[in-house]
Amino acid sequence: MKKVLTALSTLVLAAAAFAQAALPQVDGEVRKIDTDAKKITLRHGDIPNLEMTGMTMVFRVSDPALLAKVKAGDKVKFTVDKVDGALTVLSITPAN
Repeated sequence: MKKVLTALSTLVLAAAAFAQAALPQVDGEVRKIDTDAKKITLRHGDIPNLEMTGMTMVFRVSDPALLAKVKAGDKVKFTVDKVDGALTVLSITPAN
């Protein structure tokens, strides 16, 4: 039974990692960061997985630590998806 549970948990973690890795990297620019509200305003290009055209909008972040990686004016690459009904940034890195 213990082997089955270990295999199951490994499979679930692998599926979650694959799902996040499958999200497209989107180009954007940080316009504003609101650490208290755990939100970021991004001017972004098209987001294919959400069938969204480029615009400027506010997103929730999955982890508040993501906000410490960037500042207003930074060009970034990020992934975003719907989480509990809200558009949520799952990863963000400064663009090179």
